[in-house]
Amino acid sequence: MTSTPAPPTQIGPDRGEAETAVVDAPSGNWVDTYAPASWRPYLRLARADRPIGTWLLLFPCWWSHALATTAAGKPFPNLWYLALFAIGAFVMRAAGCAYNDLIDRDYDAKVARTMSRPIPSGQISPAQAMVFVVILGFIGLAVLVQFNTYTIWLAIASLGLVLAYPFMKRLTNWPQLVLGLAFNWGALVGWSSLMQNVALPALALYAGCVLWTIGYDTIYAHQDKEDDLMLGLKSTALHFGQATPAWVSGFYLSALLLWTLAAALAGTHLVSYVALALVGLHFAWQITGLDIDDPDNCLKRFRANRDVGFIVFAGFILDSAISWAAGIA
Repeated sequence: MTSTPAPPTQIGPDRGEAETAVVDAPSGNWVDTYAPASWRPYLRLARADRPIGTWLLLFPCWWSHALATTAAGKPFPNLWYLALFAIGAFVMRAAGCAYNDLIDRDYDAKVARTMSRPIPSGQISPAQAMVFVVILGFIGLAVLVQFNTYTIWLAIASLGLVLAYPFMKRLTNWPQLVLGLAFNWGALVGWSSLMQNVALPALALYAGCVLWTIGYDTIYAHQDKEDDLMLGLKSTALHFGQATPAWVSGFYLSALLLWTLAAALAGTHLVSYVALALVGLHFAWQITGLDIDDPDNCLKRFRANRDVGFIVFAGFILDSAISWAAGIA
């Protein structure tokens, strides 16, 4: 079965030239509602109308920095660094999405869910998109140089994975693995921003985050499986097929065990483990209610991983603060 491309959503009929909104963006998002019309194509290219990716990129940074805070015996994370990570996550996710759309523009033009994106719909030319990527890259560099030298070079080392990822769906059934390796590099950077090294807690956290990403992005990829099959593209969603719930369960359980190991190696206490137990219940909800043939169901569960991020982060920072106050840390 192949999908029939739907016409792009039209908004702003009184603006003269019709303006194309992205069909899979949340209804009433701030970009389509409040942003100046001239900014909207670039904000859509940056996925500012769909912030879930920024959250998922940001949380490994915050988690890792919070674990380093505990390991260093400090009561609270460095708030300036948390802010820098937030800015960096938004900018680099925007750059990554723009670069990905630039590489995939011919495929996106043939898929109903992506044909209304700014490049295939003609709102932004490939040359304009490339300039946008370069500008975002310089902004990201300005954020990065606020950290120590070790962290700067560690972050730069991720660029090869970032550049390679868009091509993986053409080459392997496991593009989600490459996405996980690139997308969760912040689990190493967050630790090194304080410790100026990469130690076992950060490595365990990173490995768990990679598995987490394979799980949630497999769920996400089920939205496009028919189009991917038609276009000859590959994904773990197609590779796992009807066995997806079992595979995702394995990835989520392994991620949870690795995060627990990371917390233990960093010297956390009860609050962190309570938070991780709650995440286990959340993962169980995702799996037991997953319908891989319902795109709305898959999108809801994919987006719910933002809640995972907040639960773990809250657990780690509360653990550090409470332990320090009690004289345990």
